[in-house]
Amino acid sequence: MNRLIDSFWRAVAYCLRPGVMLLSLLPLVLMVAASLALGYFFWDAALDQVRALLDASALMTKGWEWLDRIGLGQLKTVLAPLIVIFTVTPLIVALCLLLVALLMTPRLVRLVAQRRFPALQRRGDASLWRSLAWSLASTLGALVVMVLTVPLWFVPPLILVLPPLIWGWLTYRVMAYDALAEHASTEERHIIFRRHRVALLVMGVVCGFLGATPSLVWASGALFAAAFVILMPAAIWIYTQVFAFASLWFAHYCLAALADLRREPVVVDAAATTAEPAPEPEPLSLESS
Repeated sequence: MNRLIDSFWRAVAYCLRPGVMLLSLLPLVLMVAASLALGYFFWDAALDQVRALLDASALMTKGWEWLDRIGLGQLKTVLAPLIVIFTVTPLIVALCLLLVALLMTPRLVRLVAQRRFPALQRRGDASLWRSLAWSLASTLGALVVMVLTVPLWFVPPLILVLPPLIWGWLTYRVMAYDALAEHASTEERHIIFRRHRVALLVMGVVCGFLGATPSLVWASGALFAAAFVILMPAAIWIYTQVFAFASLWFAHYCLAALADLRREPVVVDAAATTAEPAPEPEPLSLESS
């Protein structure tokens, strides 16, 4: 628990460093450009499709009539943008996570290693392609679980719990792996994952709940369409900052755990290392040829 809290506050302090804040601008610029391009080409078409589906639903027609009777008929104009936004948000979160993992996490891990663990030897055997494959496989698994659990989101308490849990699991898988990729061997990585699984999952879930906060900005953008162009980059920047903080938190925690692991005494199996007695020398033969 002490290491968990200590690494948390160290990550917060590192996030305030000018270099870290400037580094977060690169994923932000890429994501804003991609989001603006997608919005420019597909926003109107997506809204039309969602509105057509809503108008074709008999259940939704009865719902509109009930909202009109109670004086909330204006919500009809808000629902379609909200559906589009909350449908696209998981994809944006996943892309942000991948961009941060590829563009920021290695540099942030090196920053933590240089400042806190300069003597920590690099024994990592995870190549860039293995790290990318791990991140993509984990992201795909999280998206599949997200799609399968969408029906449960209509249960009011679960929509506040399930998405942060899924993104927390994804954050734990990606960030913990990348934090140890350069310094830990495969065996050391497995040991740390096994010993600290609960703490790493808690860290991921906390980051998952932090990552859910920009959804409020997305919702505000749907309600105030005039400010949506401004609020969208703000939400993406918040996502980037959350994942940058997650990278630093996992780097501090995992590298400290690795340093402690290497300071442990090596237990050697006595039976395996017992020296066999040397064979007695054969007596010299005195027979003549």
